[in-house]
Amino acid sequence: MHFLGLIWNPNETLFKIGFLQIKYYNLLWIIAFAMGWFIMKRIFSNEKKSIEQLDSLFIYTVLATMLGARLGHVIFYDWPYYKNHIAEILLPIRESADSSLFGIINGYEFTGFTGLASHGAAIGVIIGMYLYTRKFPEFKLLWILDRIVIPVSIGAFCVRLGNFFNSEINGKVTDESFIFATKFIRDSDDMHPQKALAITKEKTVNAAYDAIAHKAEFAEYLNQIPYRHPAQLYEGVCYIFLFILLYFLYWKSDKKDKLGYLFGLFLVVLWTIRFFVEYVKKSQGGFEESLGLLSTGQWLSIPFIIIGLYFMLRPSSKQS
Repeated sequence: MHFLGLIWNPNETLFKIGFLQIKYYNLLWIIAFAMGWFIMKRIFSNEKKSIEQLDSLFIYTVLATMLGARLGHVIFYDWPYYKNHIAEILLPIRESADSSLFGIINGYEFTGFTGLASHGAAIGVIIGMYLYTRKFPEFKLLWILDRIVIPVSIGAFCVRLGNFFNSEINGKVTDESFIFATKFIRDSDDMHPQKALAITKEKTVNAAYDAIAHKAEFAEYLNQIPYRHPAQLYEGVCYIFLFILLYFLYWKSDKKDKLGYLFGLFLVVLWTIRFFVEYVKKSQGGFEESLGLLSTGQWLSIPFIIIGLYFMLRPSSKQS
């Protein structure tokens, strides 16, 4: 008998249209960008900036975020695989011997865009904003960054919520008596899809996982799946508080007038959150084995924290 332990087994796909899949993760990304646009619209209106400029900023942000996040995952976490599968870097497919695309191209399956890294997204957004200010020189880079981090922080919550629905980036094993203990039935390390199919003899992965979750004859296998920390939710909830802090400082203080301060605060708080959540997060791979001591995510967070402290503590630089 567990305390408040949660048995987590959602079907990550909302619905399918032919070979296309609409997943919770995809939907939450869309929600994140939509919320970002509305928040920035209010900010731009307050700053007497045009909607045309905002629309261009939105396009730059979406492209920079997605490309940065994807390339960040490929480079920081899984380069040994992708260096031999170049086509899969920017295409929503993955090699699979028993599958085919459109019934024509054998050896691949449609997966949607999976494998995104927040560190890569951060780098991508900074580069994207730099390119934006080159096209619109009336904007200063730090002015843009001070404001865009506000919607980015709530967007980060949406992404982590999407990770939770996908049962990915799960935490380390914890005791079932822990108040937030969660049994991720679809954690591929604890119950790989092929193993679930083999055990249940079901025809689909979803049916297999549902059988393990609900049928008495598979209770033994359900009991073998450990409880884990819902690390995605720890991180996501903290990002909500970061959003509230940044939103308050923008509207209720003069901190937005010190170029780089809100951007620096965002870097310090967000990556500090990420640094400490890594202690209860399952390893995501990368180069941590060669460096030791810290996880890949922690090593990558440290430079962002240092850069953030610089912008927060440097001599005041008021915008003109």
